[in-house]
Amino acid sequence: QVQLVESGGGLVQTGGSLTLSCSASGDTDCISAMGWYRQVPGKERMMVASISSRNLTYYPDSSVKGRFTISRDNAKSTLYLRMNNLKVEDTAVYICNADCRGVYWGQGTQVTVSS
Repeated sequence: QVQLVESGGGLVQTGGSLTLSCSASGDTDCISAMGWYRQVPGKERMMVASISSRNLTYYPDSSVKGRFTISRDNAKSTLYLRMNNLKVEDTAVYICNADCRGVYWGQGTQVTVSS
Protein backbone atom coordinates (compact mmCIF):
# COMPACT_ATOMS: atom_id res chain seq x y z
CA GLN A 1 0.00 0.00 0.00
CA VAL A 2 1.18 3.48 -0.90
CA GLN A 3 -0.29 6.79 0.17
CA LEU A 4 0.27 9.92 -1.93
CA VAL A 5 -0.30 13.49 -0.78
CA GLU A 6 0.05 16.44 -3.11
CA SER A 7 0.84 19.99 -2.08
CA GLY A 8 1.96 23.26 -3.59
CA GLY A 9 -1.09 24.23 -5.59
CA GLY A 10 -2.66 27.64 -5.42
CA LEU A 11 -3.61 30.78 -7.29
CA VAL A 12 -1.04 32.36 -9.57
CA GLN A 13 -1.10 34.93 -12.33
CA THR A 14 -0.35 34.21 -15.96
CA GLY A 15 3.39 33.84 -16.43
CA GLY A 16 3.98 32.82 -12.85
CA SER A 17 5.50 29.63 -11.47
CA LEU A 18 4.57 26.92 -9.02
CA THR A 19 6.23 23.77 -7.77
CA LEU A 20 3.98 20.88 -6.86
CA SER A 21 5.09 18.13 -4.52
CA CYS A 22 3.77 14.63 -4.06
CA SER A 23 4.89 12.92 -0.89
CA ALA A 24 4.69 9.14 -0.80
CA SER A 25 4.44 7.00 2.31
CA GLY A 26 3.88 3.34 3.07
CA ASP A 27 5.54 0.70 0.91
CA THR A 28 7.62 3.24 -1.02
CA ASP A 29 10.41 0.79 -1.85
CA CYS A 30 8.22 -0.85 -4.49
CA ILE A 31 7.46 2.39 -6.36
CA SER A 32 8.74 2.40 -9.92
CA ALA A 33 7.25 4.96 -12.32
CA MET A 34 5.47 8.07 -11.05
CA GLY A 35 3.48 10.68 -12.85
CA TRP A 36 1.47 13.85 -12.81
CA TYR A 37 -1.98 14.16 -14.31
CA ARG A 38 -4.42 17.02 -14.45
CA GLN A 39 -8.17 17.17 -14.67
CA VAL A 40 -10.71 19.89 -15.28
CA PRO A 41 -14.43 19.49 -14.57
CA GLY A 42 -16.24 17.55 -17.25
CA LYS A 43 -13.09 16.25 -18.89
CA GLU A 44 -11.03 13.14 -18.49
CA ARG A 45 -7.85 13.01 -16.50
CA MET A 46 -4.84 13.63 -18.74
CA MET A 47 -1.19 12.79 -18.18
CA VAL A 48 1.09 15.79 -17.89
CA ALA A 49 4.41 14.06 -17.27
CA SER A 50 5.89 10.83 -16.02
CA ILE A 51 9.24 9.72 -14.70
CA SER A 52 10.67 6.23 -14.46
CA SER A 53 12.64 4.72 -11.62
CA ARG A 54 15.74 5.58 -13.67
CA ASN A 55 14.65 9.22 -14.06
CA LEU A 56 13.62 8.92 -17.69
CA THR A 57 11.01 11.59 -18.28
CA TYR A 58 8.09 11.75 -20.67
CA TYR A 59 5.85 14.67 -21.52
CA PRO A 60 2.92 13.51 -23.67
CA ASP A 61 1.27 16.91 -23.63
CA SER A 62 3.11 19.17 -26.05
CA SER A 63 1.60 22.26 -24.44
CA VAL A 64 3.77 21.81 -21.33
CA LYS A 65 7.06 20.94 -22.98
CA GLY A 66 9.70 23.48 -22.11
CA ARG A 67 7.56 24.88 -19.29
CA PHE A 68 7.03 21.94 -16.92
CA THR A 69 9.72 19.74 -15.40
CA ILE A 70 9.08 16.53 -13.53
CA SER A 71 11.62 15.23 -11.04
CA ARG A 72 11.81 12.92 -8.06
CA ASP A 73 13.83 12.56 -4.89
CA ASN A 74 13.77 8.89 -3.98
CA ALA A 75 15.50 9.49 -0.65
CA LYS A 76 12.59 11.73 0.33
CA SER A 77 9.96 9.62 -1.48
CA THR A 78 8.80 12.80 -3.17
CA LEU A 79 7.78 13.65 -6.69
CA TYR A 80 7.89 17.21 -8.00
CA LEU A 81 6.45 19.19 -10.86
CA ARG A 82 8.01 22.54 -11.56
CA MET A 83 5.67 24.68 -13.66
CA ASN A 84 6.93 27.86 -15.28
CA ASN A 85 5.26 30.43 -17.50
CA LEU A 86 1.83 29.26 -16.41
CA LYS A 87 -1.15 29.89 -18.65
CA VAL A 88 -4.85 30.15 -17.92
CA GLU A 89 -5.37 26.82 -19.68
CA ASP A 90 -3.11 25.13 -17.11
CA THR A 91 -5.86 25.61 -14.53
CA ALA A 92 -6.82 22.17 -13.23
CA VAL A 93 -6.59 19.77 -10.35
CA TYR A 94 -3.16 18.17 -10.48
CA ILE A 95 -2.95 14.59 -9.30
CA CYS A 96 0.08 12.38 -8.82
CA ASN A 97 0.25 8.65 -9.21
CA ALA A 98 2.71 5.90 -8.47
CA ASP A 99 3.17 2.42 -9.84
CA CYS A 100 3.74 -0.10 -7.06
CA ARG A 101 2.35 -3.52 -8.02
CA GLY A 102 -0.68 -1.51 -9.01
CA VAL A 103 -1.45 2.17 -9.49
CA TYR A 104 -2.03 4.51 -6.58
CA TRP A 105 -3.44 8.01 -6.80
CA GLY A 106 -3.32 11.08 -4.62
CA GLN A 107 -6.28 13.36 -3.93
CA GLY A 108 -5.00 16.21 -6.05
CA THR A 109 -4.11 19.85 -5.56
CA GLN A 110 -5.86 22.75 -7.27
CA VAL A 111 -3.88 25.05 -9.54
CA THR A 112 -5.64 28.18 -10.73
CA VAL A 113 -4.00 30.56 -13.17
CA SER A 114 -5.61 33.97 -13.52
CA SER A 115 -5.22 36.35 -16.44
